[in-house]
Amino acid sequence: MAAYADTSFLASYFLPDANSARALAGVQALSGPLIFTALHRLELRNALALAVFRGRIAPNQARIVWQDIISDLASGLLNATRTNWYAAMRHATFLSAQHTVNTGCRSLDVLHIAVARRLAGNEFFTFDSRQRSLAQIVVLTVRP
Repeated sequence: MAAYADTSFLASYFLPDANSARALAGVQALSGPLIFTALHRLELRNALALAVFRGRIAPNQARIVWQDIISDLASGLLNATRTNWYAAMRHATFLSAQHTVNTGCRSLDVLHIAVARRLAGNEFFTFDSRQRSLAQIVVLTVRP
């Protein structure tokens, strides 16, 4: 069964940061692929561009990381998955109305959880504490 990771988890997996070791361990412990949506594609492309803009990495490093992502798609570690965005937005709107006042989740964090609920088994990977709270409320098993 496929699992779902928010983009910050994937960014930590592909770009060195304080959470990279935990992201690597989480990916290595997977028994199946990670779902990869158009939202991941957009956010990871943007994260790479921002890392270049902020001087964290060089443009050639961003290209290498993007090639790593493409390789992981080709190998099946990442599973390119189509999403019904209208249904995902409706579900995210519902989750937001029910839970944001208590969790403080941002809209894209809520959208990731809505997509995970629709596409994944029950595993959700994140380092974000607010998103973790919402994921647990909607009965996802949160890792790491």
